[in-house]
Amino acid sequence: MAEPRPAPLRTLIDANALLALQRSGSPLVLLDCRFDLFDASAGERAYAQGHLPGAHYLHLERDLSGPKHDAAGRFRGRHPLPERAAWAATVGRLGIAPGVPVVAYDAQGGPYAARAWWLLRWLGHDAVAVLDGGVAAWIDAGGSLSADVPPRRDAAPYPQRPVAMPVIDADALAARLGRVCIVDARAGERFRGEVEPLDAAAGHIPGALNRFFQLNLRADGRFKDAATLRAEWQPLVAGHGADAIVQQCGSGVTACHNLLALEHAGLGTSVLYPGSWSEWSSDPARPIAVG
Repeated sequence: MAEPRPAPLRTLIDANALLALQRSGSPLVLLDCRFDLFDASAGERAYAQGHLPGAHYLHLERDLSGPKHDAAGRFRGRHPLPERAAWAATVGRLGIAPGVPVVAYDAQGGPYAARAWWLLRWLGHDAVAVLDGGVAAWIDAGGSLSADVPPRRDAAPYPQRPVAMPVIDADALAARLGRVCIVDARAGERFRGEVEPLDAAAGHIPGALNRFFQLNLRADGRFKDAATLRAEWQPLVAGHGADAIVQQCGSGVTACHNLLALEHAGLGTSVLYPGSWSEWSSDPARPIAVG
């Protein structure tokens, strides 16, 4: 049986295009990724109250992250990557197979949807995009919400493919300080070390630049156009190839928003540091900068 023809999805899709895709009857998987770092059940409650018809809910901590400690007991960060085999099994149960278009969304400007987008790309699945503007944009476009929960399938895991999105670990990043462009997606006050509500110490990785992920958005919560993003990002990353640009944040989630923005801007696929500040700051031997 031939695989479905890949949809023209790569980074973002607007609500009108998604409505048209849904009404076409073509294969489509929707992922609701709403979440709140300070109330881990908020996204599920919102999903139960109403979600895009047919959407599956993915919880940041249960579905889009893996164990916080490795086999040796070392802390990997607040939201480390899931094991590829476990994530492939989840993806298969959602009905995602090679070529099937996937659209992820949230209600917070896209950071949690971007995490799902990145993880699917990491698995080797190209036909995935984030709904620009999330739930609000869907409603504005005339889309309806549903409380019906679609079943997950008894299906084979997503087939094994080469890792398609580059990552770097803490040791490798420490060895390359000063030779890579590190971009921190946290809010400025956390980056500068003025406050730290979540992690072991305040501050940032020495040499990192700050690009708060919400700067990728317009006032209405939708992404700026590709040309604007390109003009804003180029001064930060000038002189660096995509493979020498490392994206990090607090726990490797909002960094995916910057990865998505950079790719949407046509500036390539940069590198994710999954452990991010939560892992880096947990080891007092690692250097920290403030200001």
